[in-house]
Amino acid sequence: MTKTLTHAGLALTAMMIGSLVTTVLFMLPTELQTVAQAQNRDLASLNTRPPVVNAENLQHAQNLSDAFHNVAEALRPCVVSISTKQFVVDPRVNRIPPQFRWQFGPREQTGMGSGVIVSPDGYILTNNHVIEGADSLTVELSDGQTVAGAVVGADPQTDLAVVKIDAPNLRAAAFGDSDTTRVGDWVLAIGSPFGLDQTVTAGIISGKNRVQAIIADGDGFEDFLQTDAAINPGNSGGPLVNLRGELIGINTAILSQSGASAGIGFAIPVSMAQPVLQSIIKNGEVRRGFLGAQVVDVSNQLTQRYDLRVRSGAFVATVLPDQSADRAGLKVGDVVTRIDGRLCTGGTQLRNYVASRPPGTTLRMEVNRNGQNLQLRVQLTERTDEAMARFRPDRNNFGSELVPVTPDTQRQYGYRGLQSGLIVTSVEDGSLADQADLEVGDVIESVGGLRIRTVDQLAEILVEAKRAGQSVRMIVRRGRERLTLLIR
Repeated sequence: MTKTLTHAGLALTAMMIGSLVTTVLFMLPTELQTVAQAQNRDLASLNTRPPVVNAENLQHAQNLSDAFHNVAEALRPCVVSISTKQFVVDPRVNRIPPQFRWQFGPREQTGMGSGVIVSPDGYILTNNHVIEGADSLTVELSDGQTVAGAVVGADPQTDLAVVKIDAPNLRAAAFGDSDTTRVGDWVLAIGSPFGLDQTVTAGIISGKNRVQAIIADGDGFEDFLQTDAAINPGNSGGPLVNLRGELIGINTAILSQSGASAGIGFAIPVSMAQPVLQSIIKNGEVRRGFLGAQVVDVSNQLTQRYDLRVRSGAFVATVLPDQSADRAGLKVGDVVTRIDGRLCTGGTQLRNYVASRPPGTTLRMEVNRNGQNLQLRVQLTERTDEAMARFRPDRNNFGSELVPVTPDTQRQYGYRGLQSGLIVTSVEDGSLADQADLEVGDVIESVGGLRIRTVDQLAEILVEAKRAGQSVRMIVRRGRERLTLLIR
């Protein structure tokens, strides 16, 4: 009985409230009644509108999310963190009297990077700058296990290194094909940025074949993949992978004003890394092929000067006598358009390709000479310091010691904000450099209209100018001034 009365009371209360609301509504001015009724219709329509996100589009996004997740899970056991320790002596200790130096012994420096397991027997691929100078290495696996690592070999010319660990049940990453990777393809970067191990970031391939002149002070081999996947300090040496879970690059560097990711990262493609890896495992070092010729990209200037019939390829600027290129019949003015059946787009590509092949390899070259296509076979010898020295101009002739622009060298000579160039550190009396009025502290920014980054690049230009009997114009920065000087 009590329940029945309660229900009746509630019903009566609801009827009274409804009547009151209706009365109030009718008492409103006509304009406000219209607004209130419209709002009620809008609220009612919310329940009948189609969903904001199309189910089919949502499924596409979910599929992409699942792909990211699957790749991250598959690669997790293949990615390691590498911690380094190095004991260094502060050079300022030499200023302290010998009897007090014992108080200032070596201090410990630590570093951190990433790496990727590339074989089940414990070989790890990473960057040279991650392990360079380290006295000891500790490798942390994805399950938290730590093991000692040993450097098998390193290659500063590509900024790659191989580390070996002894641990059971290792999973190796599968190699993909970086050459067929397209701009716009999705990729994941995995590593330990700022010590946060197993961090995964996503992005796309933003560019290919990037040359930044950052490896080995600009004298190294570069053919970077560019990505906007976030790469930060600690990511170095970690993998860049495609959505098939295949390794296509080794994360190496970023372009940033702050030192953190700005959406421009660079990875060494596996097409360059694999030959280095194989050579280090086999020989403990990298042995490279030597062509005996210097090549540059085909430019408008070269096209006009030599009346070239092709618009891209590797232009042969110098051929050393009685070396591989000379013996195969390659001549100055030739343009290499194909190498082992692959399209040759420029001098950098050919230089990198030759360096990736071991001594004794025979290359098939398609060459355009005065509009005629020729087929040549070139057997490579070994690239050594002695072999490379043949390209460099006689210092007694040019008479100047030069160093590439780096943060340290430009600060030493009172500059800042320089991106490239060669700094003059000495000038010999009566030399070409002296005759051109170069001075110590000058920065050679461009020669012959080309921006200068390396001594070898300058050497190529000078050799070509000497052969053609031409003077070369230099743009030189001296303090806050820019001067135009002439090398005759």
